[in-house]
Amino acid sequence: MPKKRQSEVVVITGASAGIGRATVRAYARRGASLGLLARGQEGLDGARREVERLGGQAVVIPTDVADPGQVERAAGTVEKAYGPIDIWINNAMTSVLSPVKDMTAEEFQRVTNVTYLGYVHGTLSALRRMLPRDRGVIIQVGSALSYRAIPLQSAYCGAKHAVKGFTESLRSELIHDGSQIRITMVHLPGVNTTQFGWIKSRLPYEPQPVPPIYQPEVMAQAIVWAGDHDRREWWVGMPTVKTIIGEKFIPGLLDHYLAEVAYKGQQTNIPINPDRADNLLSPVPQDRGAHGAFNDRARSSSFQLWASMNRGVLAVAGVGCLLLAGWAKRRL
Repeated sequence: MPKKRQSEVVVITGASAGIGRATVRAYARRGASLGLLARGQEGLDGARREVERLGGQAVVIPTDVADPGQVERAAGTVEKAYGPIDIWINNAMTSVLSPVKDMTAEEFQRVTNVTYLGYVHGTLSALRRMLPRDRGVIIQVGSALSYRAIPLQSAYCGAKHAVKGFTESLRSELIHDGSQIRITMVHLPGVNTTQFGWIKSRLPYEPQPVPPIYQPEVMAQAIVWAGDHDRREWWVGMPTVKTIIGEKFIPGLLDHYLAEVAYKGQQTNIPINPDRADNLLSPVPQDRGAHGAFNDRARSSSFQLWASMNRGVLAVAGVGCLLLAGWAKRRL
């Protein structure tokens, strides 16, 4: 029998580390009942302990989102434990840092299976439960790279572009059907997450997010806000805004600009360890939490996000300033 429903029920894929882990903490502080999906048992167990300390409750379900059967069983497990799912957050990802000429077909397939089809599988499992109830929220964690691809991440960028196309198609269908289910995308900048410590890479130096870098808690704030507020998309951080707008107006110029800066911008000056483990095919057996190695450089807030979250207040303040200026001019 399901447990008595006491709080919102939230499923998060990629919950064991990085942005997913920070989002887990944010919902735990609200007392949510959480379904935590990821491959790594150690990270999932660490996330569950944090949830319980913060006042929430969680069921841990080791899941490879590339397998639709595993995702479907996980969704059923969550609803059996806590009742109907209110919010489903697709966040799991993997990538390979490499020039296209050195990539293999198997690597493209694996990144696509996780970073694109994993979102499709999660969305389908969520819809199977939300459509009969005609309620629920699906959040797709996207990226500025959903709009503008960069060198050395062809598989990841292709997958993120695919998620955007899939989501836009589904959104139109939901509108056509008069559905009350809401789907939104949250597009992110470079983030200080654990992925750069275990991403597969063929580069000569240790990888890093494209600067400026933000802490994952900023992204978690945006994701939680997106779950509560009806908006088609959310752009987080000025780098995301600049990237998306730039792609609309100067895509050719960006091709050449990124050819110059994006190779160095995605690497530190530390030679990479050729024996380091990567998580492309299997999880790295360790709980690394939410943060990567760039705490000293990462920003813990975003004025752009604050402004986006409070644009109604800013609009009223702007009108007030205009009225005040008009009044002052008449007084002169």
